[in-house]
Amino acid sequence: MKIVVIGGSGLIGSRLVGRLRQGGHLVIAASPATGINSVTGDGLPEAMEDAEVVIDVANSPSFDSAVAWDFFFASGNNLFAAENAAGVRHHVALSVVGTDQLQDSGYFRAKRLQEQLIEESGVPYTILRSTQFFEFVNGIASSSTQDQIVRLPPALTQPVAADDVAETLAQLALRPAANGRLELAGPQAYRLTDLVGRVLAVNHDERLVICDPAATYFGVHIGETALVPAADHPFIGSIGLDEWLSRGRQAA
Repeated sequence: MKIVVIGGSGLIGSRLVGRLRQGGHLVIAASPATGINSVTGDGLPEAMEDAEVVIDVANSPSFDSAVAWDFFFASGNNLFAAENAAGVRHHVALSVVGTDQLQDSGYFRAKRLQEQLIEESGVPYTILRSTQFFEFVNGIASSSTQDQIVRLPPALTQPVAADDVAETLAQLALRPAANGRLELAGPQAYRLTDLVGRVLAVNHDERLVICDPAATYFGVHIGETALVPAADHPFIGSIGLDEWLSRGRQAA
C-alpha cells in the first residue's frame, strides 16, 4: 500500500520509512526537505494521492508553548484537509505517555491539541502514546542541569528504544484503526535519577545526579507515575537499557 510518513527524515521517521519499504510498501518520506510541509500545506495534496495510511511522527521545532501550539494546530488542520480530500483510511500518530498529567506544560497542552484534532478529524485513527526514548535521556539531563548538578524528581520512567517505537508504529499502520489511544513502553521501569545517572556514567559524564522532590520535569512538577503507562496492557518494546547501551558502544 501507499503510506505517507510525516516527519519521515527524523529519529523515528527514518527508521519507520526503512521498515515499511522493506515490507514492500510505497512510502513517501514527507518533510520540508522533500518538498512536503505539513505546516504550510506545500506538497500535501500531491503526497496524499492514492495514500491509504498516513503516519505522523513530526514534532514541533521548539518546546516553546506558542511555537508548539502553532505547529500542531497548523499541521493538524492541513493534514486532515488533505487526508479527507484524498480518502485516506487510517491516520496513525505518535504522542507521549503522560500527556494528560503534564498539562501545566505549554508543549504538552499543544500535544493534547494534536490528539483532539485527530479525534475530531473524521479520519479513522490510532494514537500511540510512547514513553520517553532512550535516545532522549541526555536531553532530560541537560534540561535539569545547573552548576554540573542534575536535579530530578523521584518519578518512575519506562524508557523505550527508538527502534521499538518505529517497529510498533509500522505494525499498527498495517492493522485496522483503533479509533483510540494505545501505549508503548520499554521492558523495565527506572527512577529518573537511576536512568540518567547510568547513561551519563557510560558516557563518562561527571555531572552529579541527585533526587530532589522539589525538582521539575521540563518545568513541570510531576507525580511518581506520570511518565509510565496508565493502561494495564501497553505494548512493551524488546530492547532494554543494557542492550541499547551496548549498541551505542558498538556504534561508537
